[in-house]
Amino acid sequence: MVGVAGRFPGAPDVATFWWNLLAGVDSIHDHTPEELVALGVGPRLLADPRHVRAAGRLDDVAGFDAEFFAFGEQEAARTDPQHRLFLETAWEALEDAGHDPSRFPGLVGVYAAASANRYFLFHLMDNPAVVGDVDPDDWEARLVGRQATDHLPGQVAYRLGLTGPAMSVQSACSSSLAAVCVAAQSLADYQCDIALAGGVNVTWPRYRHTPGGMASPDGRCRAFDEAASGSGFGSGVGVVALRRLADAQADGDRIYAILPGWAVTNDGADRAGFAVPGPAGQAAAVANALAAAEVDPGEVRFIEAHGSGTPLGDALEVAALHEVYEGAAPAESCALGSVKTNIGHLDAAAGIAGLIKAVLAVQHGVIPPNLHFTRPHPEIDLDAGPFYVPTKARNWPEGGRRVAGVSSFGLGGTNAHVVVEQPPPAEPVDAPDAAAHLLPVSARTPAALRAALARLRRHLAGAAPALAGVAATLALGRRAFGCRAAVVAGDLAEALAGLDALLDGGERIAGPPGELRDLAADWVAGRDVDWTALHPEGGFRRAGLPTYPFQRQRYWIDPHQRGLR
Repeated sequence: MVGVAGRFPGAPDVATFWWNLLAGVDSIHDHTPEELVALGVGPRLLADPRHVRAAGRLDDVAGFDAEFFAFGEQEAARTDPQHRLFLETAWEALEDAGHDPSRFPGLVGVYAAASANRYFLFHLMDNPAVVGDVDPDDWEARLVGRQATDHLPGQVAYRLGLTGPAMSVQSACSSSLAAVCVAAQSLADYQCDIALAGGVNVTWPRYRHTPGGMASPDGRCRAFDEAASGSGFGSGVGVVALRRLADAQADGDRIYAILPGWAVTNDGADRAGFAVPGPAGQAAAVANALAAAEVDPGEVRFIEAHGSGTPLGDALEVAALHEVYEGAAPAESCALGSVKTNIGHLDAAAGIAGLIKAVLAVQHGVIPPNLHFTRPHPEIDLDAGPFYVPTKARNWPEGGRRVAGVSSFGLGGTNAHVVVEQPPPAEPVDAPDAAAHLLPVSARTPAALRAALARLRRHLAGAAPALAGVAATLALGRRAFGCRAAVVAGDLAEALAGLDALLDGGERIAGPPGELRDLAADWVAGRDVDWTALHPEGGFRRAGLPTYPFQRQRYWIDPHQRGLR
């Protein structure tokens, strides 16, 4: 995994998401009556005591940088906000990976999952402002084009210029983790050279709690706990960029983690009903992924479970894990987590949220806490295996490689499991000696360029990365847009001073005179530059840098008022 991007409840980016997980932040929002009315919730639902008023919400779902992706205003307003969120996040994942698809020499594929398009169903369909005055019997005229989940991967491929496989992967709650499995297999089969995989969900607080149902009464998920009574629900989006390990190492990519094994199964008919999980199918997915990864169950120290917070579902999931892990490791040696306790159930994006959490845990060597856990549910026997539920952040146990497992199970029985492992140590690069470095920055608009310069300045001041990697990543891993600026600097202090000069004045080039500044002037003027001469293959390692500062505006169509509900 070489790139990660996401927006989750309470977290506009992955760094904030990780901070919230470590701090044990409950990111479920309790909506006020005024907020619910503003969201269009009618008086009948508001008055129903079963109405679940809490949800994991995303800020500015109506916002979108239409100009960046070449959307017209009307087209943007009619596009599923899930598609718009996924588009922005896919671009961020590629930038985080340090690869510009227009210059990447191989094929880039996209494997996308999305939940039901509630925006179309409740905002656009039969809305006269969208379809006009149509005959109610003319069903086709009442539809709005490009609204299906099937259209999402094609939109990403078209807007980002990707020419590898582009396909929708739908298996209910396990969709996004299944998409990761399909993407990984496509890479292993050389069907593409970078694979974008992930999922998105946008929902609103319009659920009712029913005893034994999926929705908990207060919108919180209490996975594995004696008080478990269902999940809360939330909106979110996550996308990861995957490559074959050898290719990533050869290109100097920053590697978050490796995925040595994955598996997808279905429960088949061996269960009590269509909506009831099957332990045999779940156990097979876990065992098959471990076998493919050549990982012994005793090596795994953290499992990010499906953990939906339903007593039956949690009990069956733990029973399935016991089938694989019983006798493999000492008691309380493997943590059992569920990100749903932090952000709610994200439906088609649930699996990618869990995967990103597990990858960050492996990368940083810290196991985040589960929320809302006091004692195990009576139906769950944690003592039968190596599992425990962490209630505070813990350092990863010493000794051996860091290995985690991630599960996601879909309504209908499709089970996905992915093994996550820390990457091997990075090989040193043979970097050429350079007295100075050229940092090129560009954007589509002057406002976005200024925001990009400010983001880069904050990052360099806080992270203090190696300037050679920063220069190479900006030059080779970013799309060159029309609005440009550049800094020539010999060290980090000079880079910060140069960025300050660009932000404080009207200049677009900063740095001492010389050959590099002349090259910067050529590039800022719009001429092409051979960046490989400055950054030869094998002579740099890509750096993690801030991604594009999207200039979002509101593109939204309110639902047609048909009377009070």
